[in-house]
Amino acid sequence: MKKIYLLILFAFISPLFTNIVKAQCDGITIESLANPGALIVATLTEADGIRNGPDYLGATIYYPTNGNPPFASIAIIPGFTALPSSVQEWGPFYASHGIVTIIIGTNSPFDLPEIRALALLDALETIKQENIRISSPLNGALNLNQLAVSGWSMGGGGAQRAAVLDTTIAGVVALCPWLPNPQLNHQSPVLIFSGENDPTAPPVQHADIHYNQTPNTTDKILFEIANGNHSVANTPRGGGGYVGKVALSWLKLYVEKNDCYCPLLTDTLLVSPLIASKLEQDFKCELLETDTTKKDTSAVNPLLKEENVIHNDLSVIRVYPNPTKSVVNLKMHGNGHYEIISPMGQRLLAGYLTGDNKQIDLSQFPPSMYYLYIEGQIIKLIKYN
Repeated sequence: MKKIYLLILFAFISPLFTNIVKAQCDGITIESLANPGALIVATLTEADGIRNGPDYLGATIYYPTNGNPPFASIAIIPGFTALPSSVQEWGPFYASHGIVTIIIGTNSPFDLPEIRALALLDALETIKQENIRISSPLNGALNLNQLAVSGWSMGGGGAQRAAVLDTTIAGVVALCPWLPNPQLNHQSPVLIFSGENDPTAPPVQHADIHYNQTPNTTDKILFEIANGNHSVANTPRGGGGYVGKVALSWLKLYVEKNDCYCPLLTDTLLVSPLIASKLEQDFKCELLETDTTKKDTSAVNPLLKEENVIHNDLSVIRVYPNPTKSVVNLKMHGNGHYEIISPMGQRLLAGYLTGDNKQIDLSQFPPSMYYLYIEGQIIKLIKYN
């Protein structure tokens, strides 16, 4: 029951603690969304020992050889009669930004969206197997809670359906999706690209309906590219590079859970872009303080005027440095019991802080966001390498 209460408490109280020091977001700019990214990319195929999935035909995994694991992953499938080469550019692009990417073919070029959905889920199973395959360079390097799907045309429709079939999927990027009469009751944050002049999947018959049929409780964007055709989103270069920048920011925000990408979307990429002939959006994210985004938290709660300081009637708790590479220090009145909780609500560490030198060592945990639960209060912590 305690875990349930904590999760409920997080849901109501965590939005109050989004002011994280500016250093967390240093380097995350529009320029950092470059194609390619900064990381070195290598590939794996079945000849290298990766699993041969029964629901797809052939796969290539693109992965960064440097960077900071654990990595998020995405599976991508092409459209009707198309080969993996039609969406191949997404592989090195995502991988160069730290997202492991598996691009698959289909058992039949005529597979319909529902079959493509199953193929995407099978591809994610291959990703999971790589995380435990002893000889794989990705052994132990993947975050299996950060899995996304994507596809072009019928593959895009399949990606939407995969999210319906598997509720653990953390994000969807649908590239000019084709799927009539869609049933899209899922909660996976979805980004839908469409082309204004698409003759194969006209937006009014497909992408627009997909957006409207996705529940309003689901974070979603519909981005129609002016004068775009059916293949306008097949590469991150689509729309003058806008497609790649928006897609990467979406995956970083919702799959990797990196709030630093929120202002890139809300303050820049989605602010009346000239490349968009239509833009609809219904999503919420936490705006962090950056050079271009300054939030006055006192407008939300007059008690929250100092970063990483939690006030109440009984005590003042200050946590620093935050973000941290290893140890966080606490200044507080008296002693107190604490717990470190993962974003999934798992208790990772617990103890009792006494004396004048109160510290918590996070060095054993991978880079991520964590919650410090102390004396009935919650503080968001960020650990980085």
